[in-house]
Amino acid sequence: MAMQLEALPHRHIVTLPAEPSAVRLARETAEQALAEWGIDLHRPVVDVALLILSELVTNSVRHAAELSPQIMVMYAASGSRLVFAVHDRHPHQPPLHEAATGGGLGTVMELTRQFGGTAAVHGDTDGKSISITLPL
Repeated sequence: MAMQLEALPHRHIVTLPAEPSAVRLARETAEQALAEWGIDLHRPVVDVALLILSELVTNSVRHAAELSPQIMVMYAASGSRLVFAVHDRHPHQPPLHEAATGGGLGTVMELTRQFGGTAAVHGDTDGKSISITLPL
């Protein structure tokens, strides 16, 4: 994941407490970063990206907070794509291809596919990251 982010000209990383306020802070940080990078916040894909980001942060707060008191949110963009990831220290790596529709990761996968993006889970010795790439 780090190499994918490093290859893009715009990058930002923020560490947040694994508590409900992290969802709002992650969205606000994303909006600020995208605006600074010159990405139009009124594009439909941006609304979808912010919803997906909210779902991923919410999942980390709900399911990983006990093992991961902090989560890291990574944002990156180029002229043609937006990439973001949420990392927590919980070792469980959910199978994204099996995510049911209707909420949580199901919503993430449905929206990601609908907008022509990709999703991946990256595990490491410090937990896992779930990354999303969307075309701009």
